[in-house]
Amino acid sequence: MLSDTAQSSGVGRLVLRLVVAAGLAIDAYVHFDLAATYDAVHARIGQGTLFRIEAAVAAVTAVLVIAVRRWITDVIAFLVALGGLGAVVLYRYVDVGAFGPIANMYESTWYAEKTLSAVAEGVAALAALILVIFPRRRAPVATYP
Repeated sequence: MLSDTAQSSGVGRLVLRLVVAAGLAIDAYVHFDLAATYDAVHARIGQGTLFRIEAAVAAVTAVLVIAVRRWITDVIAFLVALGGLGAVVLYRYVDVGAFGPIANMYESTWYAEKTLSAVAEGVAALAALILVIFPRRRAPVATYP
């Protein structure tokens, strides 16, 4: 039988995993939804294509966080969410320009879906970071004399 602390820790971790998965699912939805809008912004790799890649990675990661409850999946979820948030903030405030095969994705405005995606990525990154910093404690192994 699990102690109350172990049970509450398990429930807390489940809630954090659901928050991470929900944030990544919102991220995936928004990027899939907006991808066609940005197909006209292209270099060798267009912005619409990058949005589809981000959406696919976020969707797969959301499933992994729920299905594979390991420290490494928490780290991957943190990196995916933080990377998405970092990109949207960077391209909102800095005109990076096109570089290599990547299109210039600078866009100086916030709008509802962009804001929703950024908030979802931020919340998912924070929840994943908590999972990474405070890994699941394993039950001590009983030893008998």
